Amino acid sequence: MRCFTVLGPSQSGKTTLVRALSQLEGATPRTETAGNLALTRFTFLNEPWCALDVAGGAEPSGTTGSALAASDAVILCVPSDPAAAVLAAPYLRVIEASGTPCLIFINKMDTPQGRVHDIVSSLQGYSQHTLVLRQIPIREGGVVVGAIDLISERAWHYQEGKPSFMMEIPDSMREVEHQARAELLEHLSEFDDGLLEELIEDREPPTGELFQTAARILQDNKLIPAYLGAASHVNGVMRLMKALRHEAPSVATLRTRLSPTGEAIAVGFHAEFQKHLGKAVYLRALGDGVKAGTTLAGGNVGNLTEFGETGAATLAAGSVGVAVKADHLNSGRLFTASSAVECPDWVRGHRPILARILLPSNERDEARMSTALARMQETDLGIEVAQDEDTGHSVLRVQGPLHLRRILASIADDFDVKVTDQIPGTSYRETISRQAEEHYRHRKQSGGSGQFADVVLIVRPQERGAGFAFDEVVKGGAVPRNFISSVEEGARDATKSGPLGFPVIDVAVTLTDGKHHAVDSSDHAFRTAAKMGTREALQNAGPVLLQPIERMEIHAPSVFSGAIVSLISTLKGQVLGFEPNPEARGWDVTRLLLPGSSRDDLIRGLGTATQGTGWFESSFDHYQELHGKEAEAICRAHAKEHA
Repeated sequence: MRCFTVLGPSQSGKTTLVRALSQLEGATPRTETAGNLALTRFTFLNEPWCALDVAGGAEPSGTTGSALAASDAVILCVPSDPAAAVLAAPYLRVIEASGTPCLIFINKMDTPQGRVHDIVSSLQGYSQHTLVLRQIPIREGGVVVGAIDLISERAWHYQEGKPSFMMEIPDSMREVEHQARAELLEHLSEFDDGLLEELIEDREPPTGELFQTAARILQDNKLIPAYLGAASHVNGVMRLMKALRHEAPSVATLRTRLSPTGEAIAVGFHAEFQKHLGKAVYLRALGDGVKAGTTLAGGNVGNLTEFGETGAATLAAGSVGVAVKADHLNSGRLFTASSAVECPDWVRGHRPILARILLPSNERDEARMSTALARMQETDLGIEVAQDEDTGHSVLRVQGPLHLRRILASIADDFDVKVTDQIPGTSYRETISRQAEEHYRHRKQSGGSGQFADVVLIVRPQERGAGFAFDEVVKGGAVPRNFISSVEEGARDATKSGPLGFPVIDVAVTLTDGKHHAVDSSDHAFRTAAKMGTREALQNAGPVLLQPIERMEIHAPSVFSGAIVSLISTLKGQVLGFEPNPEARGWDVTRLLLPGSSRDDLIRGLGTATQGTGWFESSFDHYQELHGKEAEAICRAHAKEHA
C-alpha cells in the first residue's frame, strides 16, 4: 500500500481533491474520520492507496506531523491566489522539517485569482526547496481550459468531471512553453550531471529519461514540483495521481527517514478512544512482521485489522492497520518488536498555547476526569496536562478553541464525565517596599499550662528573585535555640498570604530578640508569635503587588511582524527585537516580555494579526511591580472572590 498526506489551508479544497483522486477509477472509496484526520482507502491501477486528509487551520499541528510520519509523500493543496501563499507557510515549514517529498497542487484554477508564476513565486518565499512548475495553464478568453506538461510537452484540454483529452499545443503558447520548459530543465540539471551535459551540448534529452530524473529528484527530496487543476471539476487530478504513482518513494524510504538504523517495523501515527471499545491506534507497517497476536513494542498487539478490511490482519510493509486492546501502543512512536521510541520532534508540532482549568460538574468525578485526561494524553499529541500551582486543579493546554471543544466533547461522550472549563487566574504575588520592625507577644491562658512567646522581628525587602530568607541575631539565649526553627516556620507561614491577599516573595526576616517562659513556651507558641508578628510587619512595610512577566518568542511569517509589534504594544508588552528565523525561510522570531494577564488576549490577537499562522513559546521570566488603579482593582477582585 502507498500512503500520502494532503495538507493545505482551510477552504483550499483538500477534501474535494482527496475525493477526486480516490474516485478516478469509478469505485467507491472507504473513508473513515478520526478526529482531525480522515483516512481514505482506494485503488488506482490495481494498487492500494491510503490518503490522509488533515483538517485545515492552525490547531491540528500535532495531527499534521503524525500524518507525515506515516506518509511516503505529501500533496500541499493551495488556492490559485498569490495572496493566500502565506496561509500555506506553516505547512511548508513542517513539510521541510519532516523531509517528506512534496508535490504542490494549485487548486481552483477554474476561478484563478492570479498568475501561476506569481503563486509559485509567493510560495517560494516560504520554502528552502526550489519550487518548479511541471505544468503551465492554457487559457481561452481569460479562462483556464487545460494545461501543458513541461516534460512530455503534451497539452491536455479539461473536461467537466471527466479525464482530459490530448490536444495540440496552441501556437500562441509555444514560446511560453519553451521558456517554462527550459527553466524546469535548468533546475533539474542542478541535480543530474548527465542532463546538465546534454543541455550544455544543446542536445534534446529523451522524455523517458527526464521523467526518471524528475522521479529520482523528488524521491531524494531535492525539489518541489507544482501541478495545477480544479479538483471540483476533476481537472488535472489524473496527472497529479500519475505523478504520485511514478515519482513518490516507497515505504522503504520512509523507514530509513524515520529510523536510520532500520530497526522500526511500524509507526503509530494516530490514536483515539472509542466508546465501548477502548483505545484504537492507527499503525503503518514499515516492514514485515506486524500481525495480530504477535509482540510489538514489548507487548501483545491484540486485535489488528487492516484499514478498509475486516478480520485479523497481517500487515505487509506499507499497509495501514488499526490495533485495539493494545494499550501499550501510542501515537507518535516508532515500534520494534521489543521497544518503542519517540518519533522526531517535528511530529508533535508546536506546543499548545491555550490553557484552561478543568472542573468536573460533579466533585465525585474528579478521579474519573483525571483518568480521562491521562488516557487522552496518550492519544492526542497536541495536548498537555498539568496542575495549577495556585489551586491544584487540572490544567489542560490545547492548540486552540476548536481543539478544546473537541476534547471536552470526547471527555463527555467517551468517558461519561461532564466538565466545565475556566481561564486560569494570573499568578500574582506581593512583596514589600521598605523595612519594618515588629515586637509581638503571644500569650494565652486556658487552665493548665498556657502559651507564651515573645519575638522581635525585622522584615526587609530583597532583590527580585531572591526568594525568602531567615536569620537570627539573638543574644544571651533570649529565645532558646530549640525554638528558632519554629520562629522560621511561623515567618514562612505568614508569607503564604500577605496583606494584599497574595503569596509574599523576596523578603528576609530576622529574629533580633525575644523572651520565653520556662513552662508556657513551646514550639507552637513561638510559631504562632512569629506568624502573627511577621504579618503585622508586612502590613507596615509598604506591600506592593507583583505581576508575572513572561518571556515569549512569537513565530510568524515576516509579513506580519509589523502587526505583531503593534499588537504587543496594545497589550502593554515590551518588544525586545525580531529577526529572521534561520531555520524557516520567510519567518521572523519576535522576542518580547508580556504580562501574564495578557496571555489569552495575545492568543486571540495573534490569530487575527497573522491569519492563524503564528504561534508562540513562553516561559516565566520575572515578577514586576504593579501600581495604581489597575493594582487596586485586582486586589479588590481577589478579596471579593475569597470573601
